[in-house]
Amino acid sequence: MEIDVCNEKIELLWQKAIFWKREGLLVVADLHLGKVNHFRKAGIPVPLKADFKNLEHLTSLIIQRKPQRVLFLGDLFHSHYNSAWESIKQLIFSYQHISFELVPGNHDILSVNSYIRSGLQLHPEKFEHGPFVFTHHPLDTVPDNRYNIAGHVHPGIQLTGRGRQSVVLPCFYFSEQYACLPAFGSFTGLYRICPKKSDRLFAVVDEKIIKV
Repeated sequence: MEIDVCNEKIELLWQKAIFWKREGLLVVADLHLGKVNHFRKAGIPVPLKADFKNLEHLTSLIIQRKPQRVLFLGDLFHSHYNSAWESIKQLIFSYQHISFELVPGNHDILSVNSYIRSGLQLHPEKFEHGPFVFTHHPLDTVPDNRYNIAGHVHPGIQLTGRGRQSVVLPCFYFSEQYACLPAFGSFTGLYRICPKKSDRLFAVVDEKIIKV
């Protein structure tokens, strides 16, 4: 689904990313790679396939959209070094014509050199391009003539059907000053959004995007 943001065409993808075609920019938030290993080491049984699916979806988007740049809006990794680190390095080095860039999040705790050696370009706090300022946390104050696109929140929207049955789905959330992208990672929680009338929300349902 394509929408207009600041007079720019932005494509919302069911894989829970956005693509700014005019700039060849694929934007992804909150992969939390390695979260599965983190929990399993703590004795919590979780499926091993989650990280594989995340990387599979990312690879398919790169093949389909052919971006010039891939921008990660923080929490690319969940915590310390583990096997998921090698998997993302392999993906990055497989597409050396693409610039892979990271605005670090609160879970990205490895050294700066670790990211650089993995082929990532770092933007320590934010990345400004065109009318947008990309961050991990939504900004408290958005600069004039800018629109903030962020991650971190893992937004979800509650939909209620017949018989009072309800479900909370990941969503893209657009307010007047900022947007929150859904967490790209499949093994993440959701924060239920309470939107204002002026807000725009788009839920991810199976392999479709629907306007709420």
